[in-house]
Amino acid sequence: MAPYTTPCGKYAPRIPTTPHQNIPFNSQLHRALEELHNCIRDLSPLRDSNRTLTYMDLSSRSLWILVVFLTITTSFAEIRKSEIRSDDRPIIPLDEFGFTHTGRLELDASKISLSNTNPDLDLSKVGFFLCTRDAWVHVIQQLEEEEITCALQSDLVKHVFTFNKLNRNSSFSTVFSENDADQYSLVFANCLRDVKVSMDVRSAMYNLEGKNGGRDYLSAGRTVLPKVYFLFSIIYFSLAATWIYVLYKKRRTVFAIHFFMLGVVVLKASNLLCEAEDKSYIKKTGNAHGWDVLFYIFNFLKGITLFTLIVLIGTGWSFLKPYLQDKEKKVLMIVIPLQVVANFAQVVIDETGPYGQDWVTWKQIFLLVDVVCCCAVLFPIVWSIKNLREAAKTDGKAAVNLVKLTLFRHYYIVVICYIYFTRVVVYALETITSYKYMWTSVVASELATLAFYVFTGYKFRPEVHNPYFVVDDDEEEAAAEALKLEDEFEL
Repeated sequence: MAPYTTPCGKYAPRIPTTPHQNIPFNSQLHRALEELHNCIRDLSPLRDSNRTLTYMDLSSRSLWILVVFLTITTSFAEIRKSEIRSDDRPIIPLDEFGFTHTGRLELDASKISLSNTNPDLDLSKVGFFLCTRDAWVHVIQQLEEEEITCALQSDLVKHVFTFNKLNRNSSFSTVFSENDADQYSLVFANCLRDVKVSMDVRSAMYNLEGKNGGRDYLSAGRTVLPKVYFLFSIIYFSLAATWIYVLYKKRRTVFAIHFFMLGVVVLKASNLLCEAEDKSYIKKTGNAHGWDVLFYIFNFLKGITLFTLIVLIGTGWSFLKPYLQDKEKKVLMIVIPLQVVANFAQVVIDETGPYGQDWVTWKQIFLLVDVVCCCAVLFPIVWSIKNLREAAKTDGKAAVNLVKLTLFRHYYIVVICYIYFTRVVVYALETITSYKYMWTSVVASELATLAFYVFTGYKFRPEVHNPYFVVDDDEEEAAAEALKLEDEFEL
């Protein structure tokens, strides 16, 4: 990407100007955010000087924020209430939604006040508009080339309401019909220099469906999610019932880790059921009616127990040894608090919405913590693999240790594949998939998770007579030779 000079005199990647160029920009998110913070810092003293600032000077930071929002966010869908207080940001993203040909936006704003009450202010430069992701890229290009000085002046955005229509009122209510099917972002623009805005905003975006014109508050492409989550919850409850049967049949060789596995599956099923109800109520009414609280609780418990389970299996706890070493306990002491932070960040991201000034920061915290947790759980598996290799050289049980070593190697590879698929491939799928088929990324993620659960349960199931550990002398000699020929296992 060719660089361009920002108002701060720094360099940043040029925003792509065609729809097909916006995907590679994802790799520049952190660089863009770093440049954003530098720009805000350098611009601060300019506000107090007599220098005349253009709209581009003032809005560059917010333009970057909106680009990041459009790049990494998903459709929020539910009725959203936003409280904006003494905010001078030129661009404030509020929500995103996929409309069909029968889309509607209900927008209400109350307690509207401006820090500057000069009657000569051009209030047509303050208001709300809708724009698609591709359109916004071109709006930025227009601002760069100084074809316009305000996003509201672009013919690529759709005006919902501008403040010159207030007529001295401190509130307004409007309904906007959107007949062009696409994914739109609702944005508030304030192109007036040194003017702070305060107001309470209520936005409701939905599509009309059926002959009766019923409202669907879920974004197009996500309207089938309640059924998807409910179906997967049934599958997991069935897995839990099957696992209970296995534990009963093989109760003589059941270890504590097997009961822990059952708890993880039950929590996953409960989490999916609550998410199905959460999305179902949002779809019908635009409000979760308390199901979001249960979803957050089960999501928190599911996240902690899943990462803990991977660590415990990686250490061989209960089925290979009855205790944890100090370094393994330290991994748990790192993973569990990080999961608490990740879940708290997720709640903040979901509940505050993109209009919050710290929304992007919390998004970064969530992604960073999630990556650290994913990396941390791999260490116990690697330690177990190395311990098994060392034990094979000293205890004379080469065949048994070779089987265990192979099992842990396979599990290590599967954990890496699971993490890579659910964190990278699914995100890439969300990026390249049309908004009409956003449900496919959810299905892909849930299928990968289901496959991981099934693999873990099958490989570490209780066995009365484990054929892996019944070996003869010939197999012992062959295994010893195989261990000698193997290269040292490394990450």
